[in-house]
Amino acid sequence: MKRAMARVVKADQATLLDLPGRRSLEIVSGRTGASAVTLRLVEIPVPQPGPAARKPHVHQGFEECIYLLSGRGTSTVDGVEHPLEAGDTVLVAPGEFHMMRNTGDEPLMLLCFSPVADIDAGTQETVPHDL
Repeated sequence: MKRAMARVVKADQATLLDLPGRRSLEIVSGRTGASAVTLRLVEIPVPQPGPAARKPHVHQGFEECIYLLSGRGTSTVDGVEHPLEAGDTVLVAPGEFHMMRNTGDEPLMLLCFSPVADIDAGTQETVPHDL
């Protein structure tokens, strides 16, 4: 039986995603040949006056694990706020509406992992009125 070979993904191979209010680099996913993993590096800038950059969203059928590399923020999951700082991790269950917000004075840097090769297929941006 032939074993799969490890692959190295160089920084310039990451895909810059067009997500509101953040810089999101998709490092590993189905686009890079992964069969069951997505890894994104996300930077949420210091808040500026104006409307919120991204509303809560939900992933159907898979979890999302978010690790804070640096900065301070708040994770809102199904309407409950959780203050976070560098080193904290949020595990979001399938079907939970969630969002991250920068509450500090420096960019909020996150590593976001999901056990699927295509996050977009299972993500819904529409939010119920009560959240």
